[in-house]
Order: sequence, then structure tokens, then C-alpha cells
Amino acid sequence: MKKTIAIICGGDSSEHDVSLRSGAGIYSFFNKEKYNCYIVDLKSGDWHVNLPDGATAEIDKNDFSFVENGEKKTFDYAYITIHGAPGENGVLQGYFDLIGMPYSTSGVLVEALTFDKFALNNYLRSFGVSVAESVLVRKGDEASITDEKIKATVGYPCFVKPAADGSSFGVSKVKEFSEMQKALDLAFGESDTVMIEAFLEGMEISQGVYKTKEKSVVLPATEVVSQNEFFDFDAKYNGQVEEITPARLPQEVSDRVAKITSAIYDILHANGIIRVDYIIKNPQSADAKINMLEINTTPGMTPTSFIPQQVRAAGLDMGEVLSEIVENQ
Repeated sequence: MKKTIAIICGGDSSEHDVSLRSGAGIYSFFNKEKYNCYIVDLKSGDWHVNLPDGATAEIDKNDFSFVENGEKKTFDYAYITIHGAPGENGVLQGYFDLIGMPYSTSGVLVEALTFDKFALNNYLRSFGVSVAESVLVRKGDEASITDEKIKATVGYPCFVKPAADGSSFGVSKVKEFSEMQKALDLAFGESDTVMIEAFLEGMEISQGVYKTKEKSVVLPATEVVSQNEFFDFDAKYNGQVEEITPARLPQEVSDRVAKITSAIYDILHANGIIRVDYIIKNPQSADAKINMLEINTTPGMTPTSFIPQQVRAAGLDMGEVLSEIVENQ
């Protein structure tokens, strides 16, 4: 019997449409001889399945079922590829836990923790992971942020970003205090908490990892060379970036990064594929400083996204990787 897979995309964040692209990518990767796959689009209260004939069917939220050709159908597994709420913050995972549906991501606690960049950084710092200094600002407390406080904590330039959301929207590079309020307003448009983070100079890389009961796979890292001031939405999705896989790192540094990536996965007790982003200072040196930037637990999955690139560079097949994750129950 084929398993029926729900490829869950959409979500309630500004990255809804990006998530739909990831869902289409994952659908194309799955081995259809082994799995019956449906794309499920979630946005606010509208949860629906895209049917093969172009029609849609409403999801019954009591058991995540739907009706096709008069027949009630249920899913065996949920592959979550929502970027942002509710699929990347633990909310959807809690729902699936309640109805007993296995899913591809980490559990509620890990998803909630990795979704909150400020909490995550301070948690991983306690395990010896190097991260940038940062300041948390809650909506309504903007007056607490002064030029003097920024200079004393993170300095200029600095990044202002939503603390609890994806990394494609609401991010600004601030070079002087006169730019701060505009940056805060932009970030608060995405999240009620905002993180002001010290600028880290160096090579930006991104590395995927997944583990099953049988094996641990740390994928080749991708070097990110943005044409813009930082890796923003246009760089990610409009081609304004050069992506080099594997990253141009000395073997010793590459091995160190892979070891940190594997350790972070274990510290979090993660599940499925995650992607860890870094800034490496003095990357060609033996004493390179490896700083973790953030973690993405539902990384982009279009054919040109980092993870599919890295899977190909590792000589692996994306469909087989997805099967390993689904069968890791």
C-alpha cells in the first residue's frame, strides 16, 4: 500500500508564496511510485487540498481528512514546508501531535525555540556555539533603544530583524541611529518582537543536515555571495546572488563547520532536514571564527534552493532523501 503524503505549504507569514514554491518543489521530488502526494495549502482558516483535476477540497480539521470523488481520504504523513507561522513555530506540530499524525519537522519545543532567534541564540550560546551579540525589543518598548545603548551593546552597523519570523522580510542593515526607527517599524510589521544584532563580517555559508535511525548526513555547505549589502529577499529569490556549492573553504575549516552543524542538530534533538547559516570570519585561516547566524527548520525546497543543491553536490537523490525522512518513524 502506498502511503499518502500531505505536502503542507502556505502559512500566514509574508513568505506564503515562497512556501508554495517549496511545496511544488517537494512534490516534484517525491517518488510517486512509492507515495500518493497532495499539496495542502494552509492560510488562516482556509485549509484545502489541491486535487489532480485542478479543483480543491476543504480539509476537515477534526482529523485532517478531505473528500475526493465522494470518498473520505486521510493522510499517513505530513511533510511540512511552511516558512513562518504556523508551520515553523510549533503550532502546527502541536495540532498534529493531538491527532496522532507523524510529520517531517522537529517537535513543538524545538520549533518554537528555533523560531525565536533571540531565545535560540542564547540557548545555543550556553552550549559553546558562537553567535552575535544582540538586543531584544518588544513592540511598545522602542523608546528603550537609544544611540548610546546600541553603541554599548552591538555597535554599528547592526542588523534589525524580526525575532520570531522567517529571514526574508523585515530585515534592515542600520549604519547610524537615524535609520533605527524606520528599521524597527519594518521589522515590527512581521513580528511583535525584534532583535537588533551585531554585524558579523566574513563569508556567509549555509549547511543542511538530516539524521535518521541509520545514519547522519551533513551536506556540503553553500557559500553565499550576495550582490546586495546582505542576503535579502532579492538576493534569495530574484537571482541577485552567487551560490557556490561546496563552499570555498579549507578542508580543516569545512570539517569544523560540519562538526558544529551536526552538534547543533543533536543539541536541539532536531528531526528531518534543517539548515544552519553561518558567518565565518577569516574563512581561509586555520583560526577561522565560526559564528552561527540562524537555523531554518523548514528550509526552501525549490529545485534551486540550498538543500537540493547540496543534495546533488553530495551525489544523493532528493527523492531518496525524502523517503528516508518519511520512513524514519
